[in-house]
Order: sequence, then structure tokens, then C-alpha cells
Amino acid sequence: MKLKIALTVLTLLAVASLSSYALTRNPAPVEACVGGTGEIRIEPHGSYYPLPIMLASPATFNVSVTAHTAYHPNILLVMTNASYQGLIGDVVVEWVGGSSSFPSSSFTAVDNGYVPPSGTTPGVRYQVSGLKNHIGVNGTADDTLWYAYGPFLSGPITTTPQTFNVTLPSTHARMLVYAIGKSKCSGLFDMRVPPTRAGFVVPDLAPILLTLAPFSAFGLYAIKRRKK
Repeated sequence: MKLKIALTVLTLLAVASLSSYALTRNPAPVEACVGGTGEIRIEPHGSYYPLPIMLASPATFNVSVTAHTAYHPNILLVMTNASYQGLIGDVVVEWVGGSSSFPSSSFTAVDNGYVPPSGTTPGVRYQVSGLKNHIGVNGTADDTLWYAYGPFLSGPITTTPQTFNVTLPSTHARMLVYAIGKSKCSGLFDMRVPPTRAGFVVPDLAPILLTLAPFSAFGLYAIKRRKK
């Protein structure tokens, strides 16, 4: 009986050792902590149309990633000073299952540096001088920008496009729409929409026609506000 028990214990030890060896040689797959700085994409709803696209406000966009999931998504709104001074209500961002409002008090004026100013990896911040170029006020007498950002969507940004709407109630609407997020293991925002791939809200057709050539080269999208 003692011999039988001893053989059983040895057998169990051998099985355990083999299992441990197998796990060491073939560990269970673990999702890698990876993410790309410019992997987030914002596209107009129905992005099969030729570029650039002009829609009536509220502007409808799709957001997705090219590869790796972006967690804790935030929307980043950047508008001209004229657009800010012309606000007649909150900027509203809506998606399936929720919405977020940005009153004028939530926007911060900026003339240089980067936005957001903190909470991101260096490559994810947007340079203000570049934003001024994209929105068309660089070198003008009134080139102050106003920005705000905050959480949006009901979950992470994945490769499956999610739709959201942006309403800009301004008498001089002109605003860039970006999104930032965090990769799986990052404590900072380390994923973003490329600077030249923003959603673009403008008041009417005439101003955008004046700058159509450079914006189409960059792949920016134009959204026009419906006239009353």
C-alpha cells in the first residue's frame, strides 16, 4: 500500500512538472501593450463621397482606429476666436447612448504652445501654430484659438466605426474636431487623429472655397452650417 501511494505521488509530481514545462515553453497569449500615435480616424458619415465633404450642421462623423483599440476616448474641439465670440449656445457632441455639452466657459484661449497642454505623450499634443494653419487664421490679426476637450462615446474606439454628431451654434462657425485616446497600458493619452485629418466645421460654402486646394491636399473635411 505504501509503495502504491508513493508511486501515485511521483506520478502526480511528474505530471505537474510536465505541465509547468509546457506552460513555460508555450505561455498563454497576452494582448500586447501597443498603440500608434496617429491611429485614430475621424471621417464624415458616408465617407465614400469625394473629398472634401460639406454637410449641414449638426455634422455627423464616424470615428475608428486603424489597428489598436483606443481607450478613454476624448473629443478635442478647436475653434477660431470669431467662432468663440459668436457662440449662441453650447457646443454639443452626441453619440449612441450619450452626449456631452461644452459651454463657452469650458473653452480655453491659446496663442502658442500645444493642446492639450498636459496629460499626453509628446507626440500626441497638437502644435498651436499648425492648428492655426489648418483652421486658416495663421498670420491674421485675430489668430487666437479656443479649445476644449472631454470624454465622449460609450466605450473605446475600435476598428468598427462609431457615429457621433457635433453641433456648433455660432454666428461665425469655424472649428476643428479631433479625438485622442489611450492605448491598452498607457496612463497618458498616446493616440490621436493625425493633425491634418480633423473634422472641419465652417459657416457656409464661400469661405471654404477660398481655401479648398490646401485643405483637400491635407484630407480635411468641411462641414457647413445650415442657414436659417
